[in-house]
Amino acid sequence: MNTTHPLRPTDPQLADLWDTAARVADPEIPVISIADLGILRAVRFDYTTPVITITPTYSGCPAMGTIAGEIVDECLESGYIGARVEVSLTPAWTTDWMTEVGREQLAAYGIAPPQPTAAPTGPIPIAIGTRPEVACPRCGSTDTTTLARFGSTSCKALYQCRSCHEPFDYFKAH
Repeated sequence: MNTTHPLRPTDPQLADLWDTAARVADPEIPVISIADLGILRAVRFDYTTPVITITPTYSGCPAMGTIAGEIVDECLESGYIGARVEVSLTPAWTTDWMTEVGREQLAAYGIAPPQPTAAPTGPIPIAIGTRPEVACPRCGSTDTTTLARFGSTSCKALYQCRSCHEPFDYFKAH
């Protein structure tokens, strides 16, 4: 469990609720927690009701219902009765919310993690016809090519390494 997450509360009761929700893994990428993926955004108590706020990786993500159900189940197993999951669409999820731990887990699983995008503060440069430099999670080579703009899920693209010839998913930057 990543107890150094930047959004993890310092209050012990809220930290325990956060840790409970953070035990839920993304159902499409089971090696990464919803906290390290950046989906888990906040926890609080509405009087005595635990409330967990999540943000989907993209609008219409089919995994959100499963994730919400698993959060409620995990809370119940930990003694949090009547937990409520709220979905927040604003601000929109960004790959910048992924933790470094999460990026490492993706790479170890064979999915090339996205590079941080860091929101620009001035004019936004537009690069037409360019693609991100994607390193192969198996051999590290950046001599890779796009096979398909969509991979096993809508948030991933299918790439192939020209060095080791292995295909792999790339988690697209948002």
